[in-house]
Amino acid sequence: MGVFRFKDFSVSDGSSAMKVGTDAVLLGAAMTLLPSDLHLLDAGTGCGVIALMAARRLAAMGCEPSISAIDIDPGSISDARSNFASSPWAGFLHAECTPLALYPPGKPLDLIFSNPPYFEQSLKNPDARSAAARHTESLSYRELISFAEAGLGPEGRLSMILPAGAESDLIRTAAASGLYPFRLLRIRSTAAKAYSRLIAEFCTRRTACREDELTLLASDGSRSPEYTTLTGEFYL
Repeated sequence: MGVFRFKDFSVSDGSSAMKVGTDAVLLGAAMTLLPSDLHLLDAGTGCGVIALMAARRLAAMGCEPSISAIDIDPGSISDARSNFASSPWAGFLHAECTPLALYPPGKPLDLIFSNPPYFEQSLKNPDARSAAARHTESLSYRELISFAEAGLGPEGRLSMILPAGAESDLIRTAAASGLYPFRLLRIRSTAAKAYSRLIAEFCTRRTACREDELTLLASDGSRSPEYTTLTGEFYL
């Protein structure tokens, strides 16, 4: 069983289709959270690490949110439930094994966040569970956008991490559903490489879009100062 230890909590991912990875930690640390965020949805939660990071950040603001975490993989939900129960924020978090299409939000959502599958063109993993977790047929950003159009409240937001190459189609697809970018964070591993990831955040009104960049590694291979600052409250 894999266990990843953060400063304030630990995450077991031994039964999850997808393990704790840099993309999840980046979204959990960098996505915009507000004190008014009371109803949140983690779509495709895996072992629940992003939901836990959101709970940690909102608790530090003095908030008591309700964070729903959903996934289609029973093993992932089993890990998420165990991780939630053993965390300091067990009362904020609940996990359910259900596809996004069948999730009834009930109340309008303040934030939907997701590290969705994105390997649209690659050869599928022979392991069916990993393939479902990694390929867009199980949860595409288009499906997330469509769900967000109906599920977000008037001030609601959608936050995702995707390959940098998806940016143009992502923004175009979101605009067709009345969602507009208010923040784009382009991420690369080193200063010499092209951007490989994008954290894109959308809201329901047109607004000025903040554009930032993040380089993960310094020239000596260590974490860059900005990456260290971003994840400082989580990494040991």
